[in-house]
Formats: sequence, C-alpha cells, structure tokens
Amino acid sequence: MSLAPPAARRAPIGVRRVLVRAAGVIGVLWGAATLTFVAQQWMPGDPAQTILGGAGSKPSPEQLAAVSAQYGLDDPVIVQYLRYLGGLLRGDLGTSYTLKQPVADIIGHHVGPTLTLTVTSLVAAWVIAVTVTLLTAHRQRWLAGIGSGIEIFLAALPQYWLGIVLLVVVAIQLRLLPVVGDDGPAGLVLPALTLALPLAGFLGQVTRDEFSSAMEQPFAVSARARGMSDWGVRWRHALRHAILPGLTLSGWALGSLFSTAVIVESVFVRPGLGRVLVDAVTSKDMPVVVGVTLFVAAVYVLANLLVDLGFVRVDPRLRRAR
Repeated sequence: MSLAPPAARRAPIGVRRVLVRAAGVIGVLWGAATLTFVAQQWMPGDPAQTILGGAGSKPSPEQLAAVSAQYGLDDPVIVQYLRYLGGLLRGDLGTSYTLKQPVADIIGHHVGPTLTLTVTSLVAAWVIAVTVTLLTAHRQRWLAGIGSGIEIFLAALPQYWLGIVLLVVVAIQLRLLPVVGDDGPAGLVLPALTLALPLAGFLGQVTRDEFSSAMEQPFAVSARARGMSDWGVRWRHALRHAILPGLTLSGWALGSLFSTAVIVESVFVRPGLGRVLVDAVTSKDMPVVVGVTLFVAAVYVLANLLVDLGFVRVDPRLRRAR
C-alpha cells in the first residue's frame, strides 16, 4: 500500500496527460505540414516560373535556373523537406511567390477579419441553437416537432446558396443591410448568418435529444419537486448536460468555419484569409497556400484543446475526477 500523499500520486498522471496532449498537437501539425509539402511537390508547373511572373512572363532558362538555385528548388526533395520543417520550427512560413512578402506577415494582416467572422458565426449559431432548444425541446409534441423541423431545415441549407439568397433578398431587395461585407458591424451580419444558420441546425440536433433525456433525470425531477420553475430547470440543470455533445461539435465547427469562410468572403467581398487563399490557389502561390493551411490546422488543434477545457468547466464530474 502506497503511503504517498494523494497529490503526489496524481502528479505523474497529470504530467503524462500533458505529454500525451502535447504529442497529439505536434503530431497533427507535423502531419498537416507533411501533407502540404507533398501537395506542393505534386503541383503541376514550375515554381520558378511562378516566381518570375507566371507563364506570360516567358523567362529565359538562365533566369529559371538562377531562381531555382536561389530558392533551393533544385535541391533533393529530402533536403527541401528538412529545410521546410526547419523554417516552420523557426516560425518562417516562407515568402509569397507573387506578393514577395513573408507569408507570416500576409496571414497576420488578413487573419483579423476571418477570426471576427468565424467567432461571431460560432457564437450566433450557439445562441440560435440554445434558443430553439429551450423553447421547443421536451414540450408538447407539436411544438417539439416544429423545433426539430427548424433544426433539420437549417442543417440542410447549402452555405453558398444561403449566402446568395440572403444577399439578394435582404441586401439588394429589402436594402436592410449593406451588400459588401466589409462595411463595419452591419456588414458582418449577413456573412455571419450564412455560416451560423446551418451550424445552428447541427448544434440543435445534437443537443435536443440530450436535453430531453436530462429533463427526465432524477436531478431535474428533484428540482421540480423542490418548487423550481420549468424554465429554471431547463436553464440551470438540463442545458448544462445538453450542451456537452455540442461542445465536441464546436471544436470541429471552428476549423470548418475557417474553410467555409472562403465561400462567404467571396460572396460578400469580404477581406480575410479566404480571399487570400483563393487568390493564392489561382496564381499557384504555394507558400501562401501552405501557410494558410497550416494556420487553419493550428486553429483546429487549439479549438479542440479549448473544447476539452470547456468540458471540465461545464461538467462538475470531470473537475472532481481531475
């Protein structure tokens, strides 16, 4: 029988958990970096020609050779890969072929609008999902059916089609909001709703069943027996248990929102990483494509770490276990 104090016995478990989590983060980022490097190698065309202005520039063989030597494009693949990983470890994402600027600076300059859009969309999706769940879940059959139908309808909406419909109806015909999406807070409403409405449908679907189950649990029955109102039971007890599956989905959703921001920023002519990525793919500016891809992967990993912390915050049982 061990005589070590409880804190001492728990310390190795905590250290091991941190090491496993750190190894997972490093593994995901390394995998994303490797896949983007392989994709860059398989891209058709000569990167040196892209650096010199594209196919229309018609550079000479001597110019192509000089650029290839300058950027190390003629080195063996393994040498390029190791140099690429070394640059990533130093925070060097390379230099844009077309803009001739460090990729890190380009991302830093455009990440603000994209982060604002994605975070606003995620918050709006949660507000919509929680509102529909509180008002319709575990109520009369017709009201619960309406709430479930709303969630199914929202989850089935294609974001590209939804963005165009909102743009035409709300901005052009009704003239309630600006057409271009970079006109202050008002210009953020339609792009955020385009991302938030389908996500709200998914969040509502995964929280509804859990919410109904929580309303039948002994703690909810006991709270009602003590005189707590139905709204109080819903808000203070059932909702806490119902949002746990949604928190898991939110970790994936935040990374997904960065990807779908490409569509929204194109439809609403918003600045951000989405338009930067589209322009980079069009011009075959692979350092920018790789840099944005790795940044999205890092955001995805960070989002899942925050979800893990959110689980501990929401569920007291996990706090006691840790």
